[in-house]
Amino acid sequence: QVQLVESGGGLVQPGGSLRLSCAASGFSFSNYAMSWYRQAPGKEREVVAAITSTGDGTIIVDSVKGRFTISRDNFKNTVYLQMNNLKPEDTAVYSCKAALSPTTFLWGQGTQVTVSS
Repeated sequence: QVQLVESGGGLVQPGGSLRLSCAASGFSFSNYAMSWYRQAPGKEREVVAAITSTGDGTIIVDSVKGRFTISRDNFKNTVYLQMNNLKPEDTAVYSCKAALSPTTFLWGQGTQVTVSS
């Protein structure tokens, strides 16, 4: 079955850390770029980070630069989002996406991250 499954979300205090995982199955994971998005309540979904198929290139959006890191393990078919120094404004549903073609995308179901004291 072709799918992406995220995990690792939860409730964390401001300043805390979480590592999100996105496990891929049913397709050749190592051939595709991956990205993480988030959607906060009442807001548009936004990209957070992206990584090339080989992992040698990454993009982090300015709002999380210096706090978030994207990485991947092509042997484990998994992409990660390490989130440090979390802030209340990072609260959102985080989803991973595989760009299978310029017009075909595969999304995971999302994992909730809540940053609150």
